[in-house]
Amino acid sequence: MIDLHTHTFFSDGALVPSEHVRRVEILGYEAIAITDHADSSNLHLLIPNLIKVARDLNSVNTTRLIVGVELTHVPPALIAPLAAEARALGAQIIVVHGETPVEPVLPGTNRAALEADIDLLAHPGFITEEEAALAARKNILLELSGRKGHCLTNGHVAKMAEKTGALLAINADAHTPGDFLTAEMAEKVGLGAGLSKERYLQVRRNMVDLVRRLKPLA
Repeated sequence: MIDLHTHTFFSDGALVPSEHVRRVEILGYEAIAITDHADSSNLHLLIPNLIKVARDLNSVNTTRLIVGVELTHVPPALIAPLAAEARALGAQIIVVHGETPVEPVLPGTNRAALEADIDLLAHPGFITEEEAALAARKNILLELSGRKGHCLTNGHVAKMAEKTGALLAINADAHTPGDFLTAEMAEKVGLGAGLSKERYLQVRRNMVDLVRRLKPLA
């Protein structure tokens, strides 16, 4: 199991990183990304701090901690420069909080995110076919979400991905211990979105491939 989108108490989650990783280590996770919510106010604090934690934990744990960030409710014009700043600070994975149907995300966020240097567009809501095609061209993963509310458009996202060849990921968007997905629940998220078992297995491979391509910690 791999999850590329989770939160600790450094944004709106419940756990310190050490417990966060331990909770999924006992579930058999290969890797987990901590992607706390960020904008220009805290980007420079989150990433260096998490790099230090990841160095410590990865030296002793079996589950690899990936250093990430989720740019959240950032105005579209600011997404690309903040993504570049996050990359320069050492973020291994950059997530953007997409146009979920349950929050007032600014229109144009999906497009601006996909035009930037990011790895994953989280819960992209009613993403257009054109936007999904852009994600496919840039190998940016589109998320099927295990989180209440955000998951409402999973079926639409899966359909757009199938039409365009965009790559998918399945993530918990975990904030509390009860949010982490087991392998069985992750499969239910995928099949519930309309994926075949074969397509679901490909989603898991997409996530493994992305993790293998990540740059080492700075």
